[in-house]
Amino acid sequence: MRRDHSPLITQNMKALLLEDDTVLSKEIISFLAKKEISCEAVFDGKSFLEKQLEMQFDIYLLDVNVPRMNGLDVCKEIRKKDKSTPILMLTAYSEIQNKIQAFDLGADDYLVKPFHLDELHLRIRSLMRRSGTEVIDNEDIISIYNLNINTTEMRITRDGVNIDLTPKEYKLLLLLAKAKGRTLSKQAIAEQLWDINFDPNLNTIEVYINFLRKKIDKNQETKLIHTRPGFGYYLKPETKA
Repeated sequence: MRRDHSPLITQNMKALLLEDDTVLSKEIISFLAKKEISCEAVFDGKSFLEKQLEMQFDIYLLDVNVPRMNGLDVCKEIRKKDKSTPILMLTAYSEIQNKIQAFDLGADDYLVKPFHLDELHLRIRSLMRRSGTEVIDNEDIISIYNLNINTTEMRITRDGVNIDLTPKEYKLLLLLAKAKGRTLSKQAIAEQLWDINFDPNLNTIEVYINFLRKKIDKNQETKLIHTRPGFGYYLKPETKA
């Protein structure tokens, strides 16, 4: 019997929350966990930026009035280096001027406190859908942006055009796709695609990544396969500036 694999757009996501209200912070973390969204929280702007550099997140949730550096300044700092990760402002400031300022600094959405947690979840789902970072996995097909991976037939298409991959290239692409936008280190890739004696410091993985780029991203304005220097590789739709 076929199991139900109806996609949850926010499934297995990781969010970073900037919120100095500890009660609200715990409520958000607990609620999102029930929606299969892992959420970490920090209480001041400086700590948020430090945490944001340590690991990859799928979405940022920013309160405005927090210690050390306010959420608007944090939003501005994020956008200097990261143009694509969705940012949702969570704030008590409801004036249109506040919203305009937030959007001008790079925020993608603005939710006024107090809010229902179900609405927060809906806003997150909407942002992930708009950013093209959701992975739809129904057991047979994985779709990311305009790339389709048929796991039953082991067939790859992009914009409806077939792409021929070697078995190793296919396994690498599938591994990146199932990571749902997260960065995979060379070590993590090596452990799953090569034997235990494989040395990830060799350039073999980089060579295969380049093979994939030439086949998946060639002549495409929106690139899918990316390098995060010092961390590894990830698959996510991003347009070159």
